[in-house]
Amino acid sequence: MGGTIHLPLSQQLVILAKAETRDGSLAPIGRRSEVIRSLEQFNTAPEAPGKDVLYGPGIRIELPPGDPVAQMLLTVVEDEIAWEVIMRVGRALQWRLLDPGTGRELRL
Repeated sequence: MGGTIHLPLSQQLVILAKAETRDGSLAPIGRRSEVIRSLEQFNTAPEAPGKDVLYGPGIRIELPPGDPVAQMLLTVVEDEIAWEVIMRVGRALQWRLLDPGTGRELRL
C-alpha cells in the first residue's frame, strides 16, 4: 500500500501471525513472554508485569489469556501517530492485520 492510511479513531484490528498452518488453524504469533519482549523494543508494554493490555505510541494491544498467543486485538487510540507505528511494528514482527468489521486483510 502506498502513502499514509488514516484509520478512524478507535479502529480495531486483529493481529495474526504471517505464517499459515497446513490445516488452516491459526499459527501462533509466539510465546507470551516473547511477544511482550518483542513489543518492548517498540515502546509498547503493559503498565505492570502480568497485565494483558500493552500500551504503545497511539495504540493499545490486548493479549488473550493462555500461551502461545494466536491472535491479539489492536486498538488505534491516536490516529495521527498510530499508523506509522503499526506499519513499522507489523513489518518487523511479520504480522497480518485483519479488519474484523469488513473481514479484509490489511497489507503491510
